[in-house]
Amino acid sequence: MSRGRFITFEGIDGAGKSTQIAAVVERVRQRGHEVVQSREPGGTPLSEKLRELVLHETMNLETEALLMFAARREHLAVVIEPALARGAWVVCDRFTDATYAYQVGGRGLSDEKFRTLESWVHPQLQPDLTFLFDVDPAVAAQRIAQGRSDTDRFEREQRDFFERVRAAYLRRAEESGGRIAVIDAARALDVVTADVLDVLGSRLS
Repeated sequence: MSRGRFITFEGIDGAGKSTQIAAVVERVRQRGHEVVQSREPGGTPLSEKLRELVLHETMNLETEALLMFAARREHLAVVIEPALARGAWVVCDRFTDATYAYQVGGRGLSDEKFRTLESWVHPQLQPDLTFLFDVDPAVAAQRIAQGRSDTDRFEREQRDFFERVRAAYLRRAEESGGRIAVIDAARALDVVTADVLDVLGSRLS
């Protein structure tokens, strides 16, 4: 059986990933593939517990990064790697690009420490395709404010934090060799969805 495909979705909080994830999951299922939908941090009972700590507890930057990668290692071992091995397509809300953007770009974790953790936790695995939903942090903040009142400690960060995160995401995209497709997420939802499905079809046909 051939290996499945691994698709991830990235962007600052409020970029509008959820609707697009649903569209991709539906399209892949229409093509007859098994789809495993998950998220990071999270995806397993243990990883979800680590997610709660990371999103709601104040902690040292390096502790934060280590917990992110601990949750990821468990997620990979329990969900992602077995699914890909049996030929399923894994669709995941965030992966290691988010750690680069938020912990390296946003918080200032050293690039060397990040690369060490990345190469240790998943040395041979990167997503086959990553959608990066790019939007001005001011627009994203407005969407969050209109959408819900219960925000986590990342969503409560100031605009300059999200400017750094956005810049890190775009830098990562430039270095990705085409793996990361940058999508203008400021447009109407149906236009963004059409763009996403176009990229999906052309890259993973």
